[in-house]
Amino acid sequence: MSQEPILVADIGGTHARFGIVEPWENARPHLTRRIDFDSQDYAGFAAALRRYVAQAELGTVPRAAAIAAAGPVTAGRVALTNRQWSISESELHGLGFVQVALINDFAALAYSVETLGPQDVRSIGPEVEGLADSPVSIIGAGTGFGVSCLVRQGTQSLPLITEGGHIAFAPIDDQQIRILEALQRQFGRVSVERILSGPGLENLYRVYQQSLGRTAASLSAAELTTRALAGEPECRAILHLFCSIYGSVAGDIALAHGARGGVIVGGGIAQRIAPFLLESAFRRQFENKGRLSAYVKAIPTKLLLDPDAALRGAARAGLATWGC
Repeated sequence: MSQEPILVADIGGTHARFGIVEPWENARPHLTRRIDFDSQDYAGFAAALRRYVAQAELGTVPRAAAIAAAGPVTAGRVALTNRQWSISESELHGLGFVQVALINDFAALAYSVETLGPQDVRSIGPEVEGLADSPVSIIGAGTGFGVSCLVRQGTQSLPLITEGGHIAFAPIDDQQIRILEALQRQFGRVSVERILSGPGLENLYRVYQQSLGRTAASLSAAELTTRALAGEPECRAILHLFCSIYGSVAGDIALAHGARGGVIVGGGIAQRIAPFLLESAFRRQFENKGRLSAYVKAIPTKLLLDPDAALRGAARAGLATWGC
């Protein structure tokens, strides 16, 4: 294990989260100096990093950095999908880091799976064991929709990086077909992320209002969830629909990955609406897979509770990259 501190970051379309991982002796990285920033307040990663270094009173950056970012990483560079930022390994070296690792944020969550304890997750639906040596899918709706997988075979495991949030939306009933048709008129191809995300919640609300012949009021995803959790009927209806589609997509991802080890649901929206999600149709639609229903009924679904999982996973990814 590394004996030097590592600067870790989880950079998304809405938040930029930073921390320092100190040396550790077990599988769970120990985080210190945790600070979150709003991404929209900074022109780019370097500006947010400078603010973090100052606020955390680091003086200078550590030698090593492991950065998880919400976008596909290609040849050591990432352009965030939902924020006009780009980050590269060469930029990180220029900022003073000697050892760097730049990975997708959901790849970091895949790396974190084996650090999670019982306190870090909560079952959605029945308590199911799953198969210990089988893949685990990690999904999550936030500013976008992320998907990754931890492939497990015997004692070996390997994170699988995907852009599964951009697969096509597959409606399962007449209402969802109408939603697809309405969104097609606006976007052409309709991905899962057009629905299962903060902007997706707003899309659902707008289409719902239009279906009633109304001009939709402008409500943000945060306003929609707040009103739904407070009992406002129309917003609750939208959130029920969102959770139903979420469960259906989760089941599809589980089938695609053969995720008999489980599906972990992360992302900021799930944590925000946790009590609602746990009582929703999520699990019922997860299991609604026709001839493969028995297959998915044996797959556990867990809500991720640890807000720092991506930071811990980034640290593990860095150590794996550096051969530590």
